[in-house]
Amino acid sequence: MTVEDLDIGDVVYAANTITDDGSIPEGFEGKILAEAGTRGVITMIGHVEDEPSRSVWLVRFEDKDRNLGNPVGCWVEDLVVEAKRIN
Repeated sequence: MTVEDLDIGDVVYAANTITDDGSIPEGFEGKILAEAGTRGVITMIGHVEDEPSRSVWLVRFEDKDRNLGNPVGCWVEDLVVEAKRIN
């Protein structure tokens, strides 16, 4: 199964550390939004208006207390279906 096969409510994991690229209103560029391996749930799937073939997933990642954070826009390369083992 791949990320493209998933739907709203499915669990995913951050493939790498995801940081704010400056596009989050009132956010801080460079702030870590999800460490590699962090579990999250897909809350919406959409497409880039100028590139309809490019999908974007909104994911709410868990914090250290297992609370879901604010939605984060992710590209397919930001997500994996199974948790990576972090050494």
